[in-house]
Amino acid sequence: MRHIPVLPDECIELLNIKPGGVYIDATLGRGGHTRAILAKLTTGRVICFDRDPMASAGTDDPRVSVIRSDFRHMSDYLDSGADGILFDLGVSSPQLDDAERGFSYHQDARLDMRMDTSQRLDAHIVVNAYPREQLERIIRDWGEERYAERIAYKIVKSREKNPIDTTLQLAEIIKSALPAKALREPRHPAMRAFQAIRIAVNDELGALQEGLDAAIAALNPNGRIAVISFHSLEDRLVKETFRRYSSGCTCPPDFPACVCGFKPALEIITRRPVTAKDDPNRRARGAKLRAAMKI
Repeated sequence: MRHIPVLPDECIELLNIKPGGVYIDATLGRGGHTRAILAKLTTGRVICFDRDPMASAGTDDPRVSVIRSDFRHMSDYLDSGADGILFDLGVSSPQLDDAERGFSYHQDARLDMRMDTSQRLDAHIVVNAYPREQLERIIRDWGEERYAERIAYKIVKSREKNPIDTTLQLAEIIKSALPAKALREPRHPAMRAFQAIRIAVNDELGALQEGLDAAIAALNPNGRIAVISFHSLEDRLVKETFRRYSSGCTCPPDFPACVCGFKPALEIITRRPVTAKDDPNRRARGAKLRAAMKI
């Protein structure tokens, strides 16, 4: 399946591709962004990371190297610096479209939601084994769901009778926990809770923070990092990380002299996130793109 990349032109512009440069596609997926980078290269190369075994560049181009690993571990695989690094976060369209992966609340499948199908923890374990308080915290904090308490309570009461095995079972339980006004909202009633469980299964925010730190360390001077996010938790983390690395001294203002020794490592390029207003790719419509340059 050919990947329709999100904000491809904007990504290429912000990465400022050098024909002979080294670039990292931290989230290979189906290779749409990798192909866009390759189109600008001559002697350069692209190093691609993805923990999903189904991810593929869709090309035999010798300038492409594919590493089957989470981007949080990229420093373990790099032998030189990079001139640009791109992250396209969240779950991909092919993952959602494949019912057997258990990401979707529209298609029935065993609860799974693993991006790395070799890991043990999956959505079935989270939903059926996590304590109610932990489920509530996950759904509230990572799904930004105001009815998290009601949903967690309903999940626990349901699993006391029978295990919750499939995606549509879980979606119906979530719907049954919500008041009528929530069911009338345009978004699917289970969207926020499913997002939260997926984030928990894949440790997405922990991986993102480690990945951003590793990427910034790997950049060459004047190298650029671009990150596409799809929900506020990701965007907030990216924004705060860029701000932290672009700030100077962190000592209290009443200190007579700097003792922290912290120097800015980044210059922020996008003061406001770039968005896709009229992109025909539905997945792009909620995307936010931020970029920064290594000093």
